[in-house]
Amino acid sequence: MLTGIEEVDWASLGHAYGPADDVPELLRGLASADPAERENALDGMYGAVHHQGDVYDSTLACIPFLLELVADPTVQDRGGIVELLTSIGGIDLCGDEELDELDPDDEEFIPAANYAMAAAAVAAGSDVFLGLVDDPDPEVRLAAPCALASLHGDPVRVLDLLRERLTVERDTEVRLALVAAVGRLALRHETLRAETVDWLSWLSRAAQAPGLRLAALAQLARVAPGEIPYDVVERVTALLDEVRTAPADGTGGAGSGPGGAPDEFDGYGPFDLDLELGLDVGLDVGLEAEGEDEGGAGLPAPSLIGQVRELFDEQAAGRPSPWTEELLRTLHSALDDRVDDRIALILAQLRSPDWGQRSDAIWLCGGLIRVWRGRYDEVVRLVGAQLADPDPRLREAATSFLERLFELAGPAADALAQRLTAASAGPLGLPGPGARAGRGGALLALARCGDPRAIPLLARALEEREVRRELLYAVDALGPAALPLAPVLRRRLGEVELDDLLYDRAAPLLFALGAVRGTQALPEVLRVLRGAPANRRDWVREACLRTLASFGPVAREALPDVRRLLGSESAAVSSMAARAMWSLDGSLDEALDAVDRWLRPGSTSAEWCAAARAAGAIGPAAARTVPALRAGLGSRDLWVRVRSAAALWRVGGDAEVTLPVLLAAWEENRHTRVVVAECFAEMGPSAAEAEPAIRAELSRRRRHNAREDGAGSHDVHDDEKLLTLCRAALDQMERRGF
Repeated sequence: MLTGIEEVDWASLGHAYGPADDVPELLRGLASADPAERENALDGMYGAVHHQGDVYDSTLACIPFLLELVADPTVQDRGGIVELLTSIGGIDLCGDEELDELDPDDEEFIPAANYAMAAAAVAAGSDVFLGLVDDPDPEVRLAAPCALASLHGDPVRVLDLLRERLTVERDTEVRLALVAAVGRLALRHETLRAETVDWLSWLSRAAQAPGLRLAALAQLARVAPGEIPYDVVERVTALLDEVRTAPADGTGGAGSGPGGAPDEFDGYGPFDLDLELGLDVGLDVGLEAEGEDEGGAGLPAPSLIGQVRELFDEQAAGRPSPWTEELLRTLHSALDDRVDDRIALILAQLRSPDWGQRSDAIWLCGGLIRVWRGRYDEVVRLVGAQLADPDPRLREAATSFLERLFELAGPAADALAQRLTAASAGPLGLPGPGARAGRGGALLALARCGDPRAIPLLARALEEREVRRELLYAVDALGPAALPLAPVLRRRLGEVELDDLLYDRAAPLLFALGAVRGTQALPEVLRVLRGAPANRRDWVREACLRTLASFGPVAREALPDVRRLLGSESAAVSSMAARAMWSLDGSLDEALDAVDRWLRPGSTSAEWCAAARAAGAIGPAAARTVPALRAGLGSRDLWVRVRSAAALWRVGGDAEVTLPVLLAAWEENRHTRVVVAECFAEMGPSAAEAEPAIRAELSRRRRHNAREDGAGSHDVHDDEKLLTLCRAALDQMERRGF
């Protein structure tokens, strides 16, 4: 076994962490009789040799040995090795922008040829996968279909083999993989598309088990979205009901003959957690810790692969057909912008008696609401209803979903409040051991949607030893009603140690104090400002100055400290000091002197933007900055142009000059639109030229900041803010007779 491994000069090869002289040990570990050693070896292969999907020269050198291991029936856990090979050889270089943007001089540069050579090398040995479809090990049979569909050079032979195997395969998950692989073949080979579509269409209506029909329908939607039946919601809902009520025979409704199939076994390894259609399920999903016994907690998993496996096992526990989630992910992906159909499907799931289907619906609607605008009130209300479910996994899923919705969580506010007041005693600020969100997540969702019932609960949370920082940043959503929080915020800020962790601990408290205008905390703010250590000192100062600016003239005692920071070598600090100076006592000349320092040639983009924002905050009184701001309109830097135009409008009210710049930025970069829309809303009729762009934005169903590679916690909130600003701009135009 592993013949010739010593003949390779591994030390001259590399992987993600340097020389690859440790690779022979990893390869031998894959063949070990010890399960822990095999798992750690596979973990090492993904972590270094195939790190984040990269292909190094050491990765190429491993391929013959990996193929040899797969072909040896005495090697255990070969399914994982098949998956690894599929990932190494299944990378599609077509239209890969990330590869196009790589700098050959970068130390981490990986030649694109490596990926092509890997694909060719694995494909050359892919006949080994043909013999694995009837392997005694179900994990091997589970991995083989995707490998064949992704890598083998004879797709006709593979299609026949997959369909033939489907007639005799007894394992439910393997049947799922077989149908998924048929769909993948059709996507990769146009010549097989029509034949496969006909077969999947027949299978979706055949007298087969409901799981099989659901799988076929999901793959049909994936392969030929134009063939999705008009009654897809009704059909899928009926099939899910059949799956739920299927006899408890171990097949979960997939039947003992040909079965259903989950989507996306493509190029999959243990780290390919699909975030495309769900909230960041990732590795941070856990159970709530309210009153749960910690004594039964198991030892930490020895590897990341083990942790991922435990995660999925935990989510699947107690479910006869956990594979339906993958089928529905496929279907949702195919339905794409048919938002109303997707909402109807999710609503049907949320009303199901099966808690598993309701849990699936929550993760799926997380991805839907992140990417698409729509009418989600009923979805949110039904998700809120899951907070009362006895299963902690369902409560956790609902909480994680709701805490990212901000104002859209309003329909679930009553359920959130009831959850928080009815729950047993437990931490509100930070979750307990083994929990990710707990009651603190529900409190965060309630506060972010602006519900005043969150205020006394936040006061209780602030009395706890540790407080989740997001809770403090959510205070601004509560408005002036949150002023009663000021005393406890002040006390906590006064207790913060002036050490290297000062910024992390003080910044959220400073933000919250600024949001509630807690001017009584002025002594504590000044203590932090004056005592900031060298580590992140400028960050601390900027946060303190922002809070002082929000306090206004009441904080005049801080003027000497603010005046001293006008001359800071940090543009962010100096510009914020200018805003604070203007806010505290209207000392215009000193404030503008600080701003002028950075509105000149030679300043970086960040420096210029900080100064422009300060000028805009001062407003018409900053008229002397107009020439410099006009010069900024011609900058090569997009954000310098945007910030200069926004400031110029607020300082000089010149829409004729600023509007063309703002409109050009709107079209050039969608991430400027919230900033630009704020200006449109202020301009009113003066922004008449922007009306077509505003109406076009309001008519779009896709969120302006939707990404295919992940999501930020504020993405939905930012897009809803854009929509609100667009509507406000149109309202201003219409009310003023435009």
